[in-house]
Amino acid sequence: MALKIIDHGSKEYRQMVDLRMQILRKPLGLSFTEEELAAEKKDILLGCFEDDDLEACCMLTETDPKTVRLRQMAVSSGLQGKGIGRVLMSFAENIARDHGYRRMTMHARKSAVGFYEKNGYSVCSDEFQEVTIPHYVMEKEL
Repeated sequence: MALKIIDHGSKEYRQMVDLRMQILRKPLGLSFTEEELAAEKKDILLGCFEDDDLEACCMLTETDPKTVRLRQMAVSSGLQGKGIGRVLMSFAENIARDHGYRRMTMHARKSAVGFYEKNGYSVCSDEFQEVTIPHYVMEKEL
C-alpha cells in the first residue's frame, strides 16, 4: 500500500475523480461540475494505492490558516472495513500537521460518524442536509 499526494490533472487525479464519483456521487444521482473540479487545484489531494490502482482517497481544503477541512473521503466498495480508511486518515492528519494546520474539520455523512469518532473526531453541530443526505460537522485538534 502506497500513500501519496496526488497532482491535480494527473492520471492518479482522474482515478480519484472516478472513485469519488462511484462511491460518493453516483449513488445520490449527482455528478461534478467543471468548476468544482477546477477549484480542487488549490486542495491537497491524497490517495492510497495498491500498485497503480487507487483504493482510497480524500482531500484537504484550507478553511483558515490553522484549520483544514477533510473532504471527499472515499474507499473502494470492496475494501471498506479493512482499515484502509483509518490508514488514509492518519496520513491526512500527518500531512495537515506538516502544512502547519492545528485542527481538522469535516462535514461527515451520518452513516460515517462512528468511523470518525473511532479516529478521535467529535460531533460539533446539529444534523444538517448536504448533497441530499444527513451530515454533521466534526472536528479534531491535531
